[in-house]
This record gives sequence, structure tokens and C-alpha cells, in this order.
Amino acid sequence: MLDIRKCMLALALVLTAAATQACADTYPSKPVRIIVPYGAGGIADVTMRMVAQHLSQDLHQQFIIDNRPGAGGVVGMQAAKDAPPDGYTLVMVGGGLTIAKALFKSLPYNIEADFTPISTTASYGLVIATRPASAYKSINDVIAAAKANPGKLNFGTINAGSAQNLSAELFRTMAGIDVTIIPYKTTPELANAVLRGDVDVAFEYYVGFQSPIVNNQMTVLATTGRERASNLPNVPTVIEGGLAGYEVTSWNGLAVPATTPADIVALLNRAVDAALKSPDVQKFSHDAGMDARSMASEELRNRIKSDVAKWTLAIAKAGIQKR
Repeated sequence: MLDIRKCMLALALVLTAAATQACADTYPSKPVRIIVPYGAGGIADVTMRMVAQHLSQDLHQQFIIDNRPGAGGVVGMQAAKDAPPDGYTLVMVGGGLTIAKALFKSLPYNIEADFTPISTTASYGLVIATRPASAYKSINDVIAAAKANPGKLNFGTINAGSAQNLSAELFRTMAGIDVTIIPYKTTPELANAVLRGDVDVAFEYYVGFQSPIVNNQMTVLATTGRERASNLPNVPTVIEGGLAGYEVTSWNGLAVPATTPADIVALLNRAVDAALKSPDVQKFSHDAGMDARSMASEELRNRIKSDVAKWTLAIAKAGIQKR
């Protein structure tokens, strides 16, 4: 005898699949918002606005930036988590969220479980910089001096727990050196500390030190990516400078609530890839020391997982208390 319940369940699954496919086939049929969990005007915000403009053109619907700053990104991420998983709410995510997952005891969202990654929009390493009059001309010089004079060298970063700060902690740990890491409240304060000679070297993103670097007020000893930065082709990486295995790159990207249909995620991934290849996005990113390149959804998911593991270990080794 035919099992009516099984038939009805099978019919429901067929209808759900058909409805999902129809949704994907007509997507987007109304404006899409992109939540940026930070204030307007920053480098990530400007980049996302450029990407949104291309998405609007290519997908024939408005992609609208919705700045939701507050609580270190928590306000925006919470809003995105609570949004319907229909592809009409995207959220800007980034490497800083993997640090937050590693650093905070609890958050009202889970970057790994509550979101499906779409793609990266840009990746970028840090620069390790000093003043031109410094005695240190390479990363090897810094490491050698630190080993010869334990506790004497000062490394500068911004706020404790930031990517810049943890990058310095990771450098100290991997090099096996005893240095003092001084966190400053803002990048301008850190830049002034470098120029005054209050710190021997500083860890910061290129865009933060762009003006003094361009004006020859700072010398970049190394960059922290796996490969040399395209806008600083003559500057070696830290690995080339002698510290094997040291690599720190951050990234920005886009995600959607976790159960958004896979077809919509795939469509958005293709559209983001096309936007990033546009000449204006490429030029802007290059000039800002960023690499505008897409990444498959699953690849970004794996990157998030590995970043959380790396920063969890770095925080533990540095003796930083979870907050």
C-alpha cells in the first residue's frame, strides 16, 4: 500500500527545490543591501562601494551600502545574522572577525557557523617600517639586534589585540626574541612614534603609512605576505628576509546568512569576480597596497577556519587574556 506520508514528503521536497530554483533564476528581483559593519569613509568601505557599483550594473539591481558601525563590528554582524537568508542582505566580512573569534570568550554571532562566505574582495599584508636614519636596514638586522640586546628593542603597533599587534606578537614568538611591543591608540600616533625614534620598527597596513612612505619619511624593511606586494616590488617579504614560515595577510570579503541558497551564492561569487577584474577596482586596490582577487566560497570558508586557528594559537603563545 502506498505510504501517503512519504508521498507528501517527496512532493514537498520537489516543490521546495522548484521554488528555490525559481528564486535563483530570477535573483535579484529587488534592491540588495550590503551591510558594512564599520563607518563610512574607510578603505574597506570605499572598496566595497566600488564593488557594489559594479554589482548594480552587472546584475541590474541596486546594491546599496548600509553602514552599521558599533561595538567593533558586532552591531552590523548581528543585523546580518538575523536577516532572511534570501540573498537580499550581504555583509562585509574580514580577517579582523577571525581575530575576534579567537580573542573574545563569546560573541552574539559565529563567523564560521552563521554565515556562508561568497568571496574575498581584497587581501593585503602589512609593512614593517622604520625611519630612514635607523641602523636597521633589513629584517635580519632587527632580529640580530634583538638577540644581541634582549629587551632593548621596541616594536610599535596599534591597539592590543588588533591584527597589527598580533602580527608583531607572532613575529616575536617565531623569531624567538625578547622585545617590548608598544600599542598606540591610533595610526597617526604610531607614525609619529616611528618618526621620533620612540619605536625601532612598526607593524601597520600600507595605507596607514602611505603618506610618510611615499614622501620618504619611512623606510619599509619588509612586507608580511607570502609574495612581494605589487606596489612595493623592491621590498622583500619577511620570509625572504630570513624568518621562515612567517606570513600574515588580512582580507575583506562578502558573506550571506548561512542557509542562503547555493545557486545565489554561486551567482554572487561570479559577479564579485567580474567586479574585481574591472580596471578601476584594480587600480584603486593596487595604489592602496591591496590585491583585489576573488576566492571560491569553500576556499574562503577554509581560510576563515585556518585564520581562527592561527590567531587562537598566537594569542595563547603571547599570553593575551581572552576578553
